[in-house]
Amino acid sequence: MRTVWCMITGCFGSWVLVALVVMPQVGLEVLLGMIVPLVVAIVSLPVMERTYKRDPKQLTNLMIQAFAGKFLLFGVYVTIVIGVLSLQAIPFVVSFITYFVALHLMEALYLRRLFAN
Repeated sequence: MRTVWCMITGCFGSWVLVALVVMPQVGLEVLLGMIVPLVVAIVSLPVMERTYKRDPKQLTNLMIQAFAGKFLLFGVYVTIVIGVLSLQAIPFVVSFITYFVALHLMEALYLRRLFAN
């Protein structure tokens, strides 16, 4: 649970920094680039932990299914934000990729720690 709070704090803290200090004109794009990867990470981390504790052999199958679901969800989301909402594409994509990679790195480090126990 601590990892989830670190994710939330880090994401919103960095968004506030960008939106209020660095580039206020792209605050919405950065927020939208952050929010879905963050929500997906918040949901998937406890599910992975619960699956691992219940049956470690099932974790790989779960992660493969989650990958397919995330692939579809992110594809639809990016299409909506860029195509339908017509927001600035570059700040959104940079934000989305940055948060996506950072959050997956945090998930990987968490899983590494979980496996070590």
